[in-house]
Amino acid sequence: MRRYGPAALLLLTGGAVLRITLFGDLYLRYVQPALRPYLIVSGAALMLLGLTTGLTTAAHHDGHGHGHGHGHGVGGPRVAWLLTLPALALLLFPPPALGSYSAGRDAAQRAAQGVGAFPALPAGNPVELTLGEFSSRAMYDSGRSLKGRTVRMTGFVTHGDDGTWYLTRLQVSCCAADAGTGKVEIRGTAADGPWPADTWLTVTGTWHPKGRLGTDAAWPPVLDATSAKQVKQPADPYEKR
Repeated sequence: MRRYGPAALLLLTGGAVLRITLFGDLYLRYVQPALRPYLIVSGAALMLLGLTTGLTTAAHHDGHGHGHGHGHGVGGPRVAWLLTLPALALLLFPPPALGSYSAGRDAAQRAAQGVGAFPALPAGNPVELTLGEFSSRAMYDSGRSLKGRTVRMTGFVTHGDDGTWYLTRLQVSCCAADAGTGKVEIRGTAADGPWPADTWLTVTGTWHPKGRLGTDAAWPPVLDATSAKQVKQPADPYEKR
């Protein structure tokens, strides 16, 4: 069976890619939605290549007997079979989205942008914002567009060393490999948990000004919460940055 190793590996990998893209939203744990068509094409190509490799190997074997049985024969080196493990894991047990552990390892890095006026927020309260949108306005908006507005955001819980807790969201440009962290400190008895780490919440509240705009003292921004409701993890757990 070793001679069919390359074909099996291609089929497993292609099947895993198609499984997470065609039959659900699992691919959103790893990449942005815009990359889905490319993943589908890649998975299909791997499956086709695997079938072609298997048929070619079978034809070669039927035409030339059993071969020599060395460790580096038609099937390649035995160590190549180790590559089936990540493919099987993705096919059978897809890893979860990144969570509080990854957020805790990420440094407090903000986009390099200057202080300036932001567009007006939509009318009505509460205003639905991503954590990235809220953070940018809280830290850099000279027009103070968040003042007097009620906002609502969704993220997962992370904890600080001093008893504080944060609403957190991982932000990606392309895929989970380039994820950065956006977080908002939550204050107010209305949002008291205690909420375990990685609990997904929708939190409503008002901006609490902190520090001088555009400085490290303004990070992380603060929300005085009036309510916090536990929710399911969104199909797409990441924000686009």
